[in-house]
Amino acid sequence: MFQITFIDKAGQARTVSVSEGTSVMEAAMKNSIPGIEAECGGACACATCHVYVADDWKDRLPKSEGMEDDMLDFAFDVRPNSRLSCQIKMTAELDGLVVHTPERQG
Repeated sequence: MFQITFIDKAGQARTVSVSEGTSVMEAAMKNSIPGIEAECGGACACATCHVYVADDWKDRLPKSEGMEDDMLDFAFDVRPNSRLSCQIKMTAELDGLVVHTPERQG
């Protein structure tokens, strides 16, 4: 099991455990993390699972590309560390990942 910490706009942290291959979005939905809507259910067809990856983690993730980059155009307050949580799959290298949820979803 791997851990992901979600930090909301108020600074409240929630840490959840997930198995390998689980997306950050799936982890958020299964654990009722506020701030992640995931309207498309992980199909990379919306931007309602937008998160900000903590600075010390952003270079450890595979680069975003294609559809994810296109969908981020629809997200609220996109930043250099913005990602769609449906596109981040948990691996041993990402154990302890920290993401922040935006003020609102786009």
